[in-house]
Parts: sequence; structure tokens; C-alpha cells
Amino acid sequence: MHTVVVGTSGTTAEDVIAVARGNARVQLSPEALDALARSRAIVDSLAAKPEPVYGVSTGFGALASRHISPELRAQLQRNIVRSHAAGMGPRVEREVVRALMFLRLKTVASGHTGVRPSVAQTMADVLNAGITPVVHEYGSLGCSGDLAPLSHCALTLMGEGDAEGPDGVVRPAGELLAEAGIEPVELREKEGLALLNGTDGMLGMLVMALADLGRLYTSADITAALTLEALLGTEKVLAPELHAIRPHPGQGASAANMAAVLKGSGLTGHFQEESAPRVQDAYSVRCAPQVAGAGRDTLAHAALVASRELASAVDNPVVLPDGRVESNGNFHGAPVAYVLDFLAIAAADLGSIAERRTDRLLDKNRSHGLPPFLAEDAGVDSGLMIAQYTQAALVSEMKRLAVPASADSIPSSAMQEDHVSMGWSAARKLRTAIDNLTRIIAIELYAATRAIELRHGLTAAPASLAAIAGTREAGVAGPGPDRFLAPDLAAADAFVRSGGLVTAVESVTGPLA
Repeated sequence: MHTVVVGTSGTTAEDVIAVARGNARVQLSPEALDALARSRAIVDSLAAKPEPVYGVSTGFGALASRHISPELRAQLQRNIVRSHAAGMGPRVEREVVRALMFLRLKTVASGHTGVRPSVAQTMADVLNAGITPVVHEYGSLGCSGDLAPLSHCALTLMGEGDAEGPDGVVRPAGELLAEAGIEPVELREKEGLALLNGTDGMLGMLVMALADLGRLYTSADITAALTLEALLGTEKVLAPELHAIRPHPGQGASAANMAAVLKGSGLTGHFQEESAPRVQDAYSVRCAPQVAGAGRDTLAHAALVASRELASAVDNPVVLPDGRVESNGNFHGAPVAYVLDFLAIAAADLGSIAERRTDRLLDKNRSHGLPPFLAEDAGVDSGLMIAQYTQAALVSEMKRLAVPASADSIPSSAMQEDHVSMGWSAARKLRTAIDNLTRIIAIELYAATRAIELRHGLTAAPASLAAIAGTREAGVAGPGPDRFLAPDLAAADAFVRSGGLVTAVESVTGPLA
């Protein structure tokens, strides 16, 4: 099994996904273990002094003014985990929790948190045992990090609360640790706080969202090209020289993808035929590279933010190499929250333009000779009429999900934490938006492939034919009389979600952007 080695200098998006989705094993590097030991020695030294140090010998948040005596400090660390494990609502997905745990380990391994090596090793052991803490939907404001979600994970390290075992069954965490031969941790000074104070949940969801959206943007370029072809549009708007004079990188990449899909098509460029006279294609077709390209550039910006955060040690207070333990505000989730919201806006617009193209395929007044709703016998058959209703409903929800969470803030902790990022909420709604976008693209794929097959006597591009063949092999039926449509749509969704559409097309075009 693939092993991810955690050092002191952060991690990569690929490693996050390997652990979260691929169940990769985690191993602490010797360098990380040394750094952990050095920073712990600093914390132990400060804990022995009479002067109060935040997080080491004081309370937390609005209670930071109280000096905690040595005999109460272990209880303090246990109590912060127990009291902060206050999440409510549905369970968060396993992959999100694994990303959350791994990213917290990444910060702990940096040597800036003061956590003992044994605690970090237990974190790795829990991941490797396939034990997943039960984390709930609500409880993070995205400032002081993802407090409640991380607290539920820390509770599992203590052998308390509930967790899911490798068999998928939820049981008491203590039982699962015992079966895996893992000794529960006894937290010492600063360790409870260090396990809770980071942007790990929102960052993990950002990393996975970037991977998913990268695949979906390529899929959307493909479905846009298929729709252009089905509408007998012109590929001339994809010429590289046109996009070179407005040199946004994403726009050029999307246009190149569409051109590659349409290479060798016998359906494009029928503008002057009497059956379909027009001067230019509608915006939803002609401007597809501009809209998808702007989204691609948004992805690039979000990936830059993610890379910086993946290289960060997010905790408060932090242990510095010169021996100081300093309070800071690096746990604030604003940098991550902003790009999560930005991605939701871009995804909503991509879904919106895909729906407009689908609607054009179904409207006999705008589809240039296609039957109404792509039906076999319009009137007797309704064709894809209600598939477009479903797509429209998904688009409408995506517009609501595009309202920024990071524009909101609500004070907490007796006004000590008086400005928060809401980054966790931004990440949660983005995951829903990505699910919706996948379904929207799947419906455009379903409509466009059917429409191309209804263009009798004209031959589609080789890449388009590969897309159609792959779609049919995935269990999505072609044109014909009305039938139970939901299974076809589910099959199209699975084909897009798995990356099957991109793979099918790339078998002809070679790698797409």
C-alpha cells in the first residue's frame, strides 16, 4: 500500500487525496520526530515556570486570563477536547474526516505545536487502522480553526466518543482503539489546544474540491463541444489566434479542449444552409471557452492558496525556533474561505451556461432541425423535457449555494472571537455545488449525445463518437421512445463523476487540459 511520509515542511494535495480517498498509510519522518521532541522540550520548560503562558498554563479564549495550577493542567486539556466536541447534525463524509486528521497531523509534525512525538504517532496509528471519528456537520465557525470537528477527532485519540471502524460500523472509540492495539493518549500541557486549532477541515475539502472541479471543467469543455456539434455550430470561434488576443490562460485551455474534441467533425459549420441559416452561435455556445476559462483561472488561484496553506503550520500559540511560544491569528480561515466561495460562484456559472445549452438542444425553434425535446414522437413522447427541469432545479440551487459564506461573521466566546471566517460552511456548500454540477454536466452529455445521433447523414468527430460510445457502454441508452429516465441520468452522472467521459475522449484526442 502507498505510504505518505509526513515531514516538517507541509504536504501536497496529492498526499492529502491519497490518505483521504486512497487510504494511504501515514508515516512520520525522523526529521518530524526530532522537531516534535525539540518543541515539546520548550513547552515543558515553560510549563515549569511561574509566569503564565497562553495555552500552556492558562485557560482559553475568553478564559485566557486564568492561570492554571500544574495539578489541573492535564484536566484542562481533557476538558477542552470534551467541551469542544459539541458538533451536531449529520455525519461528515469519511474522506473529509481523514483529510482533516491528516492535515492536523501535518501541522503537529511541523514542530511548531509543542505536541509530544507519542501523540503524533497515535494520530498516524488511528489513520492507519482505518478508524474514522464521527464528526458532525455543524460546529465550526472557521476561526480558531475548525474547532468542533477537530475536537471530535481528538476525542477519539483519547479513547472517548464514537468512531467508525474499518468495517464501516460506528462503535465506541475506546473499543476500536483497543482492537487495533492503540493506547489512548493522556494529554499534557498545550496538547488539547494544539489538536483543535487549525483550518484543516476547510483545507481538506478545498483540496478535494480542486481535484473534482479540475475533472468537471474538462468534462464541461467536452459537453460544450458536443452541443456545438449537435447544433451545427461553427468551430471557427475556437481558433487559437482569437484567444491569443485575450490571453487568459484558462480561456485558451478550454478553447483548445473544445477544438480537439471537434477535430474532423462533419457537423460543424453549417451556418449558411437553408435549414439552419444564422450568422453566429448563441452566447452559451460561442462564449463557452470564456466562461469555463474564467472558472479554470479561478481554480488556479484557489490551488495557489491551497498550496500555501498546505505548507503552513496553523496553531495558536505556536512554538518558534528561538524558544518563544507566541499567540497569533494564523488560525483564521479567511484565505481558504474566500477561495471556497469563489469556486462556488464559478461552478454556479458553469452549471448555468451548460443548462442554457441543453435547453437550446430541446427547443425546436432554436435547435436547427432537431425534434422537439429530442423526442421520438413529439406529443406522444416528451423526450428530455423533464430532464431539463431537473437540470434547471440543480442550477437554481447552485445559484443559492453561490452566496458567499465568508461575507458573514458571527461573534463567539464572549466577544473574544468577534470575527470569524465561516470557511467550514463555505466548504460544505461547495461540496453540494460540485455534486450538482456533476449532474448538470451529465444531463448536457445525455442531451448532446442523443442530439448528435439524431443528425442522420452527418458524421460526428472521432472524439465525439468515442464520447457517445463510452456513454452508451456506461448504460446510458440512445434515442428512442420514452422510457424510465432516472436510471439513464444516474448512469450518465456516474460516467462523468468517475472521469469516464474524459478518459473516453482522451483515447482519441490525447491528454486534455
